[in-house]
Amino acid sequence: MKSKIFSLPQAELEYFPHFLNTEKANFLFEKLLKEVSWQQQNIKLFGKEIPQPRLTAFFAEKGISYTYSGLQLKPETFSSEILDLKQQTEEVSGFEFNTCLANLYRDGNDSMGWHADDEQVLGKNPVIASISLGGVRSFQFKHKTNKNLKEKIELQHGSLLIMKGSMQHYWKHQLPKTKKEVSPRINLTFRQIQ
Repeated sequence: MKSKIFSLPQAELEYFPHFLNTEKANFLFEKLLKEVSWQQQNIKLFGKEIPQPRLTAFFAEKGISYTYSGLQLKPETFSSEILDLKQQTEEVSGFEFNTCLANLYRDGNDSMGWHADDEQVLGKNPVIASISLGGVRSFQFKHKTNKNLKEKIELQHGSLLIMKGSMQHYWKHQLPKTKKEVSPRINLTFRQIQ
């Protein structure tokens, strides 16, 4: 499977634009859009409680929970489709995952602000594997201390992006709002919670 490895300092970033074929990606997008129990949660940001600008769902192995931005996620069990994607992602990445955070970006107003996935429960150098389904969106990176270091990837329908190594220590990422007309997008982010 062809991939692009990005040469970024203090980061390991690999992108598989055709991780899933179009037919399978279309099927999964429609099925997950209809069958996942999408929720709009409130998060704490700078001391204020605000609704997340996207819908989410959390899947995990039994007994695992995940907290970020003051929000404790209660897991659902993996559906057969998400379990299958988890196993495919593990084969390609060489890493095991026990959770999947799903995000639904309904339109260009839905977004995810600058952050690093550096919560202690993710381990010292977390591996984050992210599958994109649906509309193409721009995923941006910036170095935490060197403001000249930036990168962006147009995440394609059916693609897989893997962030690993020390990347979360040195880089932030975001999916910004856009005024362009964009189709809904589902993002499935696989992680190992310790």
